[in-house]
Amino acid sequence: MTHAQWFLLVGGLLLTMGLTTSVLKRLPITPAIVYLAVGVMIGPTVFNVFHFNPLKDSALLEALTEVVVLISLFSAGVKMPVPFKLAQWRAPIMLATVSMIASVALVAAFACWVMGLPIGLGVLLGAILAPTDPVLATDVQSRHPGDRDRLRFTLTAEAGMNDGSAFPFVMLGLGLLGLHNLGDFGLHWFLVDVVWATVAALVIGVASGAALAWASAKLRRHTPKHELLDDFLGLGLIGVVYALCVFAAAWGFLAVFFAAVALRQTELRLQNKAARAPFAHPCADTPPEAHTPPPAQAEPPTVSGGALIFKEHLERLSEVVLILLIGGTLFINSWSWPVVLMAAFLFFVARPFSVAIGLLATRVPWRTRGMIGWFGVRGIGSLYYLMYAIQHGLPEAMAMTLIQFTLIAVTLSIIVHGVTVKPLMNRFAHH
Repeated sequence: MTHAQWFLLVGGLLLTMGLTTSVLKRLPITPAIVYLAVGVMIGPTVFNVFHFNPLKDSALLEALTEVVVLISLFSAGVKMPVPFKLAQWRAPIMLATVSMIASVALVAAFACWVMGLPIGLGVLLGAILAPTDPVLATDVQSRHPGDRDRLRFTLTAEAGMNDGSAFPFVMLGLGLLGLHNLGDFGLHWFLVDVVWATVAALVIGVASGAALAWASAKLRRHTPKHELLDDFLGLGLIGVVYALCVFAAAWGFLAVFFAAVALRQTELRLQNKAARAPFAHPCADTPPEAHTPPPAQAEPPTVSGGALIFKEHLERLSEVVLILLIGGTLFINSWSWPVVLMAAFLFFVARPFSVAIGLLATRVPWRTRGMIGWFGVRGIGSLYYLMYAIQHGLPEAMAMTLIQFTLIAVTLSIIVHGVTVKPLMNRFAHH
């Protein structure tokens, strides 16, 4: 396709979606299904006017998916309605750790024993398919910073964390294939890729987000009035945090998510503190009427609030482009029983079972556990890890195997989760 044809396709698709959004909301499908259908139509499966080769263009796709995931993680982080406290975050932490390990192990075992893949490739496939997606799962995630729905909060926080917690297992799979140094008995992998990279990411993310919140709040109180470009500050925070993690060999995805959480929660604490300050210690000689708080006003401007709308628009636009590319990679012979069987095992066995294990010691209601077990949406994060592995020297034959398994799993996730999300979420809300 020429540049003009791409502009026509994407522009026409955006116009159509913008004009028919009310109609689409009443249909039992998500926008991602529409984008996928268009991509399949123009791709090799139907009209063959466009074909995207993920192996040949793996560097480009790695960069695109990396940026999209980072933006989505930031958006998810600033929507977190509660500060990071163990009691409130216990369920998503267990999902991002215990359930992550269980999911990788189950997929790896199935890939090795049923599909006949070598152990390193099986672990790598498990790590690629294990994380849930913060980009394509917006219909089951927190809708705004004040959304306190427990199910949406848990799914959003899990997606924000497990895009980082999957990275050590990607490195483990590469190490078992001889493409990464694991050290004697895996000691280097455990100390560097698990402990150091995780702890450093949390420190960098939380410190950076809190520092920006303090700096922006101080500047806004400056006299004369100091204007801030919240969109630039949000993007700048993502870039700086991610770069620091690359320099420090830490997991940047995890750091960006917690930088956004720290930014939002620090801004809320500073707002509450400022609101209470004038009335905390009233002077004895001041008449009582002077202590009356002023009438409620709109929430003061914040970096997290100002940047969120812009990031969500970028996220939606990126979703259109990337899903069109996914549709443009699929051939008719991409569909085979082994890859469909793997996707079915992931959705109906690995995900529900790993969620059940992770939430054993929590008080999450069983109905909510069932919903969490079903809505393990796979998407752009899995594509990023796949491209990352290819760029780190994965042999072509192994790369083609992982490409087929991953693309079909993501495609089926878009379809089956997209078709069930509205009726199931409506039924869940009704109960």
